[in-house]
Amino acid sequence: MMSTPLESQAVQAVTDLETTVAEVEHHLATLGTALKLQDASAVELAAAGLQQALAQAVERFNQAARTQAGIPPLLRRRLARTSSQVAAQRDAVARANHALDRVLDVLIPSAEPAAVYGTQGTRRGGTGLAQV
Repeated sequence: MMSTPLESQAVQAVTDLETTVAEVEHHLATLGTALKLQDASAVELAAAGLQQALAQAVERFNQAARTQAGIPPLLRRRLARTSSQVAAQRDAVARANHALDRVLDVLIPSAEPAAVYGTQGTRRGGTGLAQV
């Protein structure tokens, strides 16, 4: 079946968008694997690749949104699902980071002693007995 140049252009645009979303999904999966393996250098590389892929996706989807054809609903849903996966991964990393901070606080206590029973929040010296 022959198609007009406009139809061919629209098909090519959708194909480009699909490729862009697939690239984001690939980098997201790579990052997830690196996080599970706790491989810091792989996480760094995967995160950089994901960041580039996301920037490219934003640019291409913004361009597509300005065209007459717009963004097909299926691709819009696929990108939204991928976006929610990015957010979930970001939240998981933040929770892991917070847990690590708590463990470090226990293992490496603060250099300053905690204030005990001082009226101004300062430590009282002496024998440890209450002063009247």
